[in-house]
Amino acid sequence: MHAIVQEDIHNILSEDLPWSDLKDSTVLVTGAGGFIGGYIVQTLLALGNVKVIGIVRNLNKAQHKYLHCSNHDHLVLIEQDVCIPLEQKINADYIIHAASQASPKYFGSDPVGTLKANVLGTFNLLELAVHLQTKKFIFISTGEVYGILDDNKKNISEEYYGYVNFINIRSCYAESKRMAENMCICYAHQYGIQVNMLRLSHTYGPGIDLNDGRVFADFTKNIVKNEDINLYSDGSALRNFIYITDAILALFYILFKGQSSHAYNVASDKETSIIDLAHLLCNIFPEKQLKVRCNTKREGHSTYIKSESSRASYNTNKLKKLGWITKTDVSVGFKRMITSYL
Repeated sequence: MHAIVQEDIHNILSEDLPWSDLKDSTVLVTGAGGFIGGYIVQTLLALGNVKVIGIVRNLNKAQHKYLHCSNHDHLVLIEQDVCIPLEQKINADYIIHAASQASPKYFGSDPVGTLKANVLGTFNLLELAVHLQTKKFIFISTGEVYGILDDNKKNISEEYYGYVNFINIRSCYAESKRMAENMCICYAHQYGIQVNMLRLSHTYGPGIDLNDGRVFADFTKNIVKNEDINLYSDGSALRNFIYITDAILALFYILFKGQSSHAYNVASDKETSIIDLAHLLCNIFPEKQLKVRCNTKREGHSTYIKSESSRASYNTNKLKKLGWITKTDVSVGFKRMITSYL
């Protein structure tokens, strides 16, 4: 485990939360081979008294990811497509569904695969939750469920419904996340299981694939490879970037304290424009003498489909009432992220 990730996990577990409530429990985590799922799994394993069942798409890749946990008898990895019902005899006290294609590069290249993980995957896992009568089901959703946002719309709360253009191919992600949230509510209503939804904003940190396709991954790759940052727009779009430890802490606040059948926005308190982020990253490492180049032409074909919203501003008062606050400034978070690759 990288020293920065190890410190992140330590900081998460230093939070005053009832961690002992998880003692001797079993937590099933889908997307365990991914960025967010990986942090969830490593946090749970660090507790030392929790069994984790990690559902992954590529077992060899996941085994390499958890090489430092190879002798950890609390971790079981299962290669499984969540779109197919789980056939193994699994017992779990909690289910955290984090498997999803979140990068817009997949929205154009694999829209069907994108929506299947959110719809079929959620259905299969909710069926399992009913069968096992799990204590809680956590669904990792997204702020994109609010759809196309007015440029002047700020501080969006969980009560805002928004609108999604459902004949736009990019909506495969937002619309399927919305459907999955409704499925969670329906299962809670009909079968009495405890559910919560986390509407994450743009989450970054060590371990994210630098070929992910999202702008902050592209910029990070530029810095790591000592390349100038190229902008393919005017960079005026405003985004909300939240460091991974703040996002994982939000998940556990909701797991322990969240009101059932409720969704929670998970975001930082600050919006950052794309061009400001580019300059920020260059300034964090002045010794590299990198520059931001604007309005350059993108070469080659790309399946990346940009958002129609020019800003993303989310109200997190509901989550803060549980005791959660953001702790990592964007400059600190991105320095940690980039340093982890260097």
